[in-house]
Amino acid sequence: MRLILASASPRRTSLLRDAGYVFEIDPAHVDETEFAGEPPRAYVLRVAAMKALAVAARHPDDLVLAADTTVVVDGRMLAKPSDDDDARRMLGLLSGRTHEVLTGVVLARAGRESSAVADTRVRFRSMTPAEIDWYVASGEPRDKAGAYGVQGLAARFVEGVDGSYSNVVGLPLGAVRALLDAEGFPPGDAARADAWTEPAPFDRAGG
Repeated sequence: MRLILASASPRRTSLLRDAGYVFEIDPAHVDETEFAGEPPRAYVLRVAAMKALAVAARHPDDLVLAADTTVVVDGRMLAKPSDDDDARRMLGLLSGRTHEVLTGVVLARAGRESSAVADTRVRFRSMTPAEIDWYVASGEPRDKAGAYGVQGLAARFVEGVDGSYSNVVGLPLGAVRALLDAEGFPPGDAARADAWTEPAPFDRAGG
C-alpha cells in the first residue's frame, strides 16, 4: 500500500517529506467554487474530499491524502487571489488584524474516508500601502490562500500564530499524522519522523 498526495503544492510536498513520510504525488483537478452561503469548515472539507476521491479512483488499493486551505476574516473566505489587485485587497483586509486559517484534510482508501479540520489564528501587524505594494510586486501572493506565504517574505508581517504553524503553510501535520496512524501507516523515514517537531517561529501566546 502506497501513500498518494493529491496535491501539486511544493509546500505540502516539503512538509510531508520532512515529517518522514514516503509518498507519491498525483494532483487532483476539481472545481473549487464555493457554494452560496457555504460555511468555511464545510467548504474545506468538501473540496478536500473531492480531491481525495478523484485521485482514489485512480489508486483504489492505496491511501490518498488531500487537503484544502482557506483564510477567513470577518466570516469571509479568502482563496487564492485572482490578480495583483485582488491580492492587495486581501492584504488590506488582513492588515492589523487576526484571521483564521482553516485546512480540511481527507484520507481516502477503498471507499472509506477519514477527515479533520485544523484551525489556526494568525495575527498581522498593520501594513502600509507601500509595504503591500512591495509584497505584491514580489509575486509571492499569487498562488496562496489569503495572498500570503507565512514561510516566505510575509513572515515580517506576522505578529503571532496560535495553533499549528504547518497548517498556515498548507498542511497540518499533527492532524495528518493522527489520520495516518489510525490507518496503520507510519512514517517511512524513522530518523526524520523522530526528529520532527511542529515549527514554532512565532509566539503562539501572542506576545
